[in-house]
Amino acid sequence: MPLFIGLMSGTSLDGIDAALVRCGEGRPALLAAKGIDMPETLRRQLLALCQARGIDFPALAAAETAFCRLQAEAVTGLLDDQGVAPDEIVAVGSHGQTIAHAPHGYETGGAPYTLQLDNPSLLAELTGCRVVADFRRRDLAAGGHAAPLAPAFHAALFGAEAEWRVVLNLGGFANITLLPPSGLESPVIGFDTGPANALLDDWYAHHQPGRFDPGGEWAASGEVDQALLERLLDDDFFRRLPPKSTGREHFHRDWLEARLTGQESPQDVQATLAELTAASVALGIEQALRHHSASGDISLIPCGGGAHNDDLLGRLERCLPRASLTRCERFGWSPDWLEASAFAWLAWRRMENLPGNLPTVTGAAGPRVLGGVYSA
Repeated sequence: MPLFIGLMSGTSLDGIDAALVRCGEGRPALLAAKGIDMPETLRRQLLALCQARGIDFPALAAAETAFCRLQAEAVTGLLDDQGVAPDEIVAVGSHGQTIAHAPHGYETGGAPYTLQLDNPSLLAELTGCRVVADFRRRDLAAGGHAAPLAPAFHAALFGAEAEWRVVLNLGGFANITLLPPSGLESPVIGFDTGPANALLDDWYAHHQPGRFDPGGEWAASGEVDQALLERLLDDDFFRRLPPKSTGREHFHRDWLEARLTGQESPQDVQATLAELTAASVALGIEQALRHHSASGDISLIPCGGGAHNDDLLGRLERCLPRASLTRCERFGWSPDWLEASAFAWLAWRRMENLPGNLPTVTGAAGPRVLGGVYSA
């Protein structure tokens, strides 16, 4: 089976993940992975672009170049670590860094758009590898949300046999993939449920040293403010039916602070944000299960950075009593590399001229081959 590399930098802006994956007609296999932390200067540049009110082209170009060079460092480092030559890689699947995502466009009054900061031509030049990039806009052109794209990979990897399974990605934002038991004539469903690490990390970094709350310890020290939680959950996004996706253009610290009274303690806000993530995930899962009239227990498979947050996982168990937590490791995969691996697999789909999206997830008019190819 041929070799592919997947690159992922999520909305948490904490680093770049590179996964070396063997892909083919059978089950994909993760061979190795490498993570590179995001330099603080670049992280601030990217965050400023995510929150910018106007376009600063020199700033955009500088951040894109720095981001691409960091991607290249991840790829070449992974190849060197594994003793693999660039010409042994069929393609690198590059997701890029999401800067803005508005699949409806109505919030800005313009056309639908999704913008991932990337420079696949430079990445091919720096690594000597063919690159597949710009995965999202083909689905958007077909009327879809262009997100989430990982559910097709989740279905290939975790396809259920006799149970309902939910793959839960806890990155900057949370998204779910509902996998029906095999044999049922039920489609895979997936969508964003709301904020996860993006708000938690931002609030933590504003009040504590460090970028994130290790294990959710600070959140666990606070008390959930029920009145605040109700105000947060009153956002229209949580009532919207799928397909749906979101990002920093909707949920950000200004959104949070507009709902604060100013009397809350910082750690209580952190606890409430953790509860918001758990409650909104539970709402989304129950909504998806109702769509299928599914009953009984489900297996919940967390992945992403939030899979290491013990406080958050405990809240999820309380909010979802019918769910049993199942670690990714049971299936031979680390929760840290699942999203990067998805883009290796999507690159394989592109090179085989196979569809990469699921219309039941994104709402696109039909299956589409995703991504453009950039020669080495």
